[in-house]
Amino acid sequence: MTSGPANASASRPFVFDDGAAYELMMGRWSALVAHPFLGWLALPAGLEWLDDGCGDGSFTQALVERQLPTTVVGVDPAPAQLSYARRRVADARVRFLEGDAQNLPLPDACVDAAAMALVLFFVPDPLQGVREMVRVVRAGGTIAAYQWDLAGGGFPLQPILDAVHAGGYQSQQPPSAWAAALKASEDLWRSAGLVDVLTRQFEVSRTFESFDDFWRTAHGSPRLRDLFASLSPEELERLKEDARGRIASAGDGPLVIKARANAVKGRIR
Repeated sequence: MTSGPANASASRPFVFDDGAAYELMMGRWSALVAHPFLGWLALPAGLEWLDDGCGDGSFTQALVERQLPTTVVGVDPAPAQLSYARRRVADARVRFLEGDAQNLPLPDACVDAAAMALVLFFVPDPLQGVREMVRVVRAGGTIAAYQWDLAGGGFPLQPILDAVHAGGYQSQQPPSAWAAALKASEDLWRSAGLVDVLTRQFEVSRTFESFDDFWRTAHGSPRLRDLFASLSPEELERLKEDARGRIASAGDGPLVIKARANAVKGRIR
């Protein structure tokens, strides 16, 4: 077991430096949650939106398709993700900016609604991130988010993570994993002064051609990429087979993986 590199990778910051790999690994999952999440928000068409932590533009695309917005501004700290998003959502109503969720490059009260899709647990100070959304959203506007149910095992790659931990390896943890819990996100929204705060859990599923197809998506995860690279071929194969054994339906054919996301919404007075 090569514990040195694995331990080192656990302390590095998350770097999403490949938009295409992120789309395969997580963007498609995000889109599965986005549409029922937007239905739950029940906001009218024609609003001005902020996609805070827009990543590769998966949620931005859902906003454009479902909400018919007047404008959308997507903000993300990763140039590679923004480059992918600009190619993906080539729409005159949409612009993308490089920036930090804790210090948004936007003026006060400039949008009607703001959302974080699979972002809150990556923000070092989640409350500051929520307060920044409060700052840029107009009075009466909505602020919402969804994030994987990490504590409840709802992360899409959970079978692989379970195999990693069972093998004694370490993987990167989001800096604010605690914020993914329903009660924690509700408390954050209330602490930021939001009212009419509600939470909800969404379960989604994704079909893969095979277990190998599912396994390949994990190579786009910063939580796992460095660990995989540090292992010998034999160690990696053992890890893969352990993960396969944790999925009851992991035969040679199509594979259905389920995931759960925790959502929160609130309104500015």
